[in-house]
Amino acid sequence: MSDNTVSAAAESPSVKPSRRWPVIVGGLCLVVGVAAGMGWLMKKSTAPAPQLAAEKLGMSRPDGLLETHSLSQLPKDLLAVPFLKETLTEDFVFYYETHADRLGLIGSLRRIIYEHDLKLQDTLIEQLFDQPADVALWRGADGRLKDFLLVMDRGGLAKVLEPLAKVALDDSQLSKIADVKVGGDDVALYQLTYNASKALVFASHGDKLVVLSNPSKLYDPESGVAQETGSVSTRSIAALLNGEKLFPEAFGLQPRAPEVKQRLSVNASVLAMGYQRFIPNFAGLRFDMDDKGWHSFLAMDELENQPDFDFKPVWQAMPMGASACVALPLAAEQQKPLLVKLGAEERAAQALTERMAGAAGLCWYADSRLYTPLLVASLKDDDSASLDGDLGQLFGSMVGAYEGNVDEHAFPVVEKQQDNSHQWRRQVSSNFGPYKARDAENPDAISGKAFMRVSLARHGSTLVFSLDDKLVDKALGTLDKRFPPMADVVPKDLLMPVYFGPDSMAQLMQQETLDSLPQDMEPVFYNAAQTYLIPKLRKLGGYGKYALTLPEGSEPDGHWQWLPLEWKAL
Repeated sequence: MSDNTVSAAAESPSVKPSRRWPVIVGGLCLVVGVAAGMGWLMKKSTAPAPQLAAEKLGMSRPDGLLETHSLSQLPKDLLAVPFLKETLTEDFVFYYETHADRLGLIGSLRRIIYEHDLKLQDTLIEQLFDQPADVALWRGADGRLKDFLLVMDRGGLAKVLEPLAKVALDDSQLSKIADVKVGGDDVALYQLTYNASKALVFASHGDKLVVLSNPSKLYDPESGVAQETGSVSTRSIAALLNGEKLFPEAFGLQPRAPEVKQRLSVNASVLAMGYQRFIPNFAGLRFDMDDKGWHSFLAMDELENQPDFDFKPVWQAMPMGASACVALPLAAEQQKPLLVKLGAEERAAQALTERMAGAAGLCWYADSRLYTPLLVASLKDDDSASLDGDLGQLFGSMVGAYEGNVDEHAFPVVEKQQDNSHQWRRQVSSNFGPYKARDAENPDAISGKAFMRVSLARHGSTLVFSLDDKLVDKALGTLDKRFPPMADVVPKDLLMPVYFGPDSMAQLMQQETLDSLPQDMEPVFYNAAQTYLIPKLRKLGGYGKYALTLPEGSEPDGHWQWLPLEWKAL
């Protein structure tokens, strides 16, 4: 967060500066993550990222990185932000202090210390967690950050830990599995099992302690084993024990400065939910904490033939009242093969990709659903009616589902043309649809409990699309100046890629939560949500609206270009 942002917040009696950063955690991660839905409009960069030193040593690129002056202080540092303290409460700290894995690990070490009569203090674990550390994280099969590699500066604990190595040959839970060469020294790698089925690998040398959470990810590069996600070679372990900083380079960062107490970096691959190749501009997010508080940054990658960052047409078409919005630069010419594969003719795909321009954006609304955002994109000129035939054909080939009770096995596409707009709509059976089957013109034709009315429309040089036709209708009303646009509430002369409305977002999240927990089928979880979650969402709704802006003239130049984010109260 910039000093200008803090100053602006200080001038507002209703918004505290320290409350501005946490909006990123609840808003930007959600918004940018789901923004992958518009990824088919983006172009992949042709300039490959340089190979990292860690990759050369046999360590796959991390998905997340935590650099901290004290692991034990991180939860408390997060709760120092009033917004998070009000929404997470102290239970957040207690959860991690009483987690089963943490308690199991502590119990195993204390048993080893006791049974082997080691002269170690009972506060050993607390002392270890109170040291500076770097933690690289990788996603598991379910997409969540799971496996980790921790590098810790042990300081005065180096001598204290040495007795543990002496019991490795005479303990059921602690064993030596290999040696690694660090300089001229042979350093032992140990495996510690805990909680019956879990294990970790660790090694220490000098003032460094390295811990790998998943022993199956460790491999010897001389064995010829292929490197996979989250894999760590013995060669990279040796480099880390020798003091090499392999993690920051993966996120385009310099080593953490002493004044930065906490630094959290997340790769876009985590937030984009597997669609990162479709949104190549977006590289990652970072949050720093120093004596002045938390600061936030956005990482961007440069594209060949980089499009202009101009989001004003998006905000002029988006209806007012959104829960959250994101806008991204548009470069569609590389997506022609994808459109052809989805059913477009070669000529139609070429015509559409050549006419796409500017930026595209997504907005979520409380009167719709989380999975039915509104998409807005722009065409290069107002003379776009010649595309209508191709757009209709593309819509008909891409949108639809097998309907067993319909003669053509899909409901017909309904077209509507009026003045400067042309709209296509198709009914699609889906249990997740906003309309109940009984409300359809022919309920017996619906293959399920509900249905959607998917809609695409062209209004002049603007395209709008949503799985919820009511949002498309509202966007057309906005373009016809019958409904106010987002442009009326967002900063006029600033580059704003993200908008977040906590009040509307809280309504949307409450609706989605309760809808997924029917009271008659999930009474326990429903009551828990009513008791614990809904009050937190109400507190979230008490915060004002925010615009996330980038500095004027921002444009990525190379890989991992970190740009400061400024949060402005609206």
